Amino acid sequence: MSKYHCPDAQTVQKLRDIANKLRIHSIQATDASNSGHPTSCCSAAEVMSVLFFHTMQYTLKEPKHPNNDRFVLSKGHAAPILYAAWAEAGLFPESELLKLRKIDSDLEGHPTPRLNFVDVATGSLGQGLSCAAGMAYTGKYFDKSDYRVFCLIGDGESAEGSIWEAMAFASHYKLDNLVAIFDVNRLGQSEATSLQHDLEVYKARAEAFGWDTHVVDGHSVEELTKAFWTATQVKGKPTCIVAKTFKGQGVPGIADADNWHGKPLGAKSEAAIKAIKENIVNSGPHGIVPPEPALTLKPINPAVQLATAPAYKLGENVATRQAYGTGLVKIGKANNRVVAMDGDTKNSTFAQKFKDAFPDRFIECFIAEQNLVGVAIGCGCRDRTIPFVSTFACFLSRAFDQVRMGAISQTNVNFSGSHCGVSIGEDGPSQMALEDLAMFRSIPGSTVFYPSDAVSTERAVELAANTKGVCFIRTSRPNVPVIYGNDEPFAVGKAKIVRQSDSDQVTVVASCVTLFEAIKAAESLAASGVNIRIIDPFTIKPIDAATIIASAQQTGGRIITVEDHYAEGGIGSAVSCAVSEHRNIVVKRLYVSEVPRSGQCGELLEKYGISAGCIAKAVQSMLSS
Repeated sequence: MSKYHCPDAQTVQKLRDIANKLRIHSIQATDASNSGHPTSCCSAAEVMSVLFFHTMQYTLKEPKHPNNDRFVLSKGHAAPILYAAWAEAGLFPESELLKLRKIDSDLEGHPTPRLNFVDVATGSLGQGLSCAAGMAYTGKYFDKSDYRVFCLIGDGESAEGSIWEAMAFASHYKLDNLVAIFDVNRLGQSEATSLQHDLEVYKARAEAFGWDTHVVDGHSVEELTKAFWTATQVKGKPTCIVAKTFKGQGVPGIADADNWHGKPLGAKSEAAIKAIKENIVNSGPHGIVPPEPALTLKPINPAVQLATAPAYKLGENVATRQAYGTGLVKIGKANNRVVAMDGDTKNSTFAQKFKDAFPDRFIECFIAEQNLVGVAIGCGCRDRTIPFVSTFACFLSRAFDQVRMGAISQTNVNFSGSHCGVSIGEDGPSQMALEDLAMFRSIPGSTVFYPSDAVSTERAVELAANTKGVCFIRTSRPNVPVIYGNDEPFAVGKAKIVRQSDSDQVTVVASCVTLFEAIKAAESLAASGVNIRIIDPFTIKPIDAATIIASAQQTGGRIITVEDHYAEGGIGSAVSCAVSEHRNIVVKRLYVSEVPRSGQCGELLEKYGISAGCIAKAVQSMLSS
């Protein structure tokens, strides 16, 4: 181990001065916006000063250069001090800070990647460390670079289970390039935190999770510089710095006082700023230039395609979840920046195929779905990887907030949710995803794939890898026939008409399991002289409104949607929205109408009204009404 050299007295004083300038900036900015969290900023001032002006390596010319150290402000409400740090570093004029939270400013109430120095949106507490862990994993194992990742965590948010999911993940994978700083300022939003200033409990918990842990005075520049240096010497473990701080530090009468969370200082600001200035030795330029790393990493190749075309026989029975694994391996062969992660379901989602082919690019995240999603978002930052996440679709609902924040973070993570609907059979309702289409359709900028056979599933994987924003691929458990040729082209927002005639009387829109039920219904109806048109939408968002409307107009304005999903937010909702402005089109919706029970697939399809027989009855009813 090399020997620690304490910064000289002049540097220490400069860092103290910068910390106090950051406090003043935070107070002034929140006053200008008449909202914000100045006291939460004040507790972190020395941490931010030491990190941004002594410890971290980055180039101001390109804040998101892949070689730069990363910083994640998990306690996103302290955004003003993050903005102040970048302004003090010289990225933009300090006067911009006074535009905090204004409609025409990107300095928002909580950080988002609208800013060129923010990797992930934060503010929904408890999520930053998972994203930071994903960045650190990428740095250590994919980029094989020496950049480091720092995450500032509020003590209040450490009550979130997702923090401890991330703590377990980081130690398991020996992320010694990751440093978590707990800003233990004792006070939450409405009262004191559960542990208050019991630093030894924080230390014991972090150590129990396998972290090299140090308790420091969070307002001591000297202790912080040493702790951050010590972190560089640790191998095989992430570092946790438990910093004892005080909310509102430096402000007489407000420091460590209740009832100041999320409140500008207002009339008390002038006196507060005066008191802080008394502790600044040099109010002029600090003259510190952040150290720059060697800029050696290059952008990755984002283009992805299947290494080989699908290779199935028409009529061959293959589950779409299995085809997902096959497609994932194929794009992995074509681009070594495709990575996959799973929540201990890889033998069911068929992500196991990717692990077998590329073990160094597979991340097992275990049964911790919130962390699973956060890690994926972190891995995808700065376009260093093309991440695919898989688990049972129902378990992704546990991580909806992480997915939601991923969209705000402008992430390009791809999700595959398997075991959808009652068609999974005997496992019962806890395992049946019946809300997943609604969940992912509600995400801004998302694309939702619902492939119906193996060929379309492989193409969905390929398209998702090349589509910006959150993508979701819904896969199913039962084996279903291959209905598309291996050379069939697919596109986002383009449906397929799988059965039609000039005498069609009703258009049926269905996907995967219910698509094949519709085909069976069509065959039985045809025997009695009734023809129906069947549409496979392929993507539920965007839905192919043009094809659906045209088909409806050619079939008497009659549409039936059939889905292995609850009524809200699925195929029926998407189709109804698509045709809502067109008169003389009627939509009848078949869906799972109640919490289902265990049973065999066929029994459940019949019981909940989405079987071939139920579709045929719905067609006859519609024609007779």
